[in-house]
Amino acid sequence: MNMCSDSTQQQFSIAAAERDTGLSKDTLRVWERRYGFPKPERDHLGDRCYSIDQIEKLRIIKRLLDKGFRPGRIVQLNLTELRSMTQRGDSPGEAVVDSDLEQFIRLIQTHEIEELRESFDKKLAQIGLSAFITNVAAPLTFWVGEAWMRAELQIFEEHLFSECLSRMLRAAITDIAEHEKPVDPLVLLTTFPQESHSLGLLMAESIFVNQKARCLSLGTQTPIPDIAQAAQAHGAQIVALSFSSVMNPKQVADGLLTLRQMLDQKIEIWAGGSNAMLRRLELNGLVVLKNFHEISENLTGWRQRRH
Repeated sequence: MNMCSDSTQQQFSIAAAERDTGLSKDTLRVWERRYGFPKPERDHLGDRCYSIDQIEKLRIIKRLLDKGFRPGRIVQLNLTELRSMTQRGDSPGEAVVDSDLEQFIRLIQTHEIEELRESFDKKLAQIGLSAFITNVAAPLTFWVGEAWMRAELQIFEEHLFSECLSRMLRAAITDIAEHEKPVDPLVLLTTFPQESHSLGLLMAESIFVNQKARCLSLGTQTPIPDIAQAAQAHGAQIVALSFSSVMNPKQVADGLLTLRQMLDQKIEIWAGGSNAMLRRLELNGLVVLKNFHEISENLTGWRQRRH
């Protein structure tokens, strides 16, 4: 993480602020002049440094922008007002009605991690991996992100949940790999350099593996030229990418266009996640996945077209 080195408190450079909030450097500078926020300090070289509180506020503002709010209406609001606005419309509390999800949420809130792991394992055994991801992992991940944004969960609680779920999904992937022989397509999974969120990528890999696809994961934050080189070197037929809502939409669009130009035209790009740009982008050879269930549907279609 790029942090300004001359401060006794955690300070973020403008490059780190761009990466962690999904807001471009130009946007941050324009808002600074136009709205008086953010208000960065300067290090000994005169470079901008942003406090952790400003980063938190910027992340919430980015979420609200993705929901349709205008900068002029929200940038100058305080954190309490911004968090209140995130509760308008569909809230996680309204979306979660399943009793099992309510139980998982309670375990997260009460820090009963071992019981949470056991409950995950039990539910997975009951309904299978694909249904677990669609009906449990995905809505829980959404709830945790929204709860953190409203200061209802601490960062360590979010991290504990993510690690617990990640460990379980990796174990499930390993178990399937040991008992199933994979077939085409070969799917290369990763994220762009600006995208550090890994849970969405891991859930997508779980669905692919459960559908017996051959998978090769590069993890997160892979430079675009390296994605193209890896796809060519390993003979990938699909490149699967995950985009969270915090990633800058322009970086999503520009990155996908660049990758499309670098890849062999026979290689499809499948992109999923909550980033609003995916719903607006039209690009030859790009498959936009609205939810995890569509992975299975599109895999069936891909195999039918090639047999």
